[in-house]
Amino acid sequence: MIVSAFTIGYFIMCPTTQPAYNTIYLLDSQHKTADYPLTLVAGQNSTFNVYVNVENHMSKPETYQVLSKNTPYLTNVPVETAALNTTVITLNDGQSWQSMQTITENQPGSYSVVFELWGLNPLTNQYEFTYNYCVLNIQVVS
Repeated sequence: MIVSAFTIGYFIMCPTTQPAYNTIYLLDSQHKTADYPLTLVAGQNSTFNVYVNVENHMSKPETYQVLSKNTPYLTNVPVETAALNTTVITLNDGQSWQSMQTITENQPGSYSVVFELWGLNPLTNQYEFTYNYCVLNIQVVS
């Protein structure tokens, strides 16, 4: 009885804290994690949509950039190529954001579509890579 009272008292006086984090993830057009596009047909079926989701669990408001990029050679992240789309969002702690992104690729080949999450550093007023990203590997056939 004394041990359980001590244990309960400990958890009341010293609550566990979750580490702060942010995240990015993708959902298919049906808002599931099942049917991502894998093969496109150039000139016919060369466009697809995915939902990009960002969550803030940093215990304070955060400003983010979501960059979508397309590359035939994924060697490192962040990808050293121009973004196809850049979206700036500000989220309060615990808040999430979702946006449908449309990607088009008409050139036959293998590609990696990368969605990178960058956070604004308020001290430098520069965006820094958060090491959160998602990759969809697609094949475009003729």
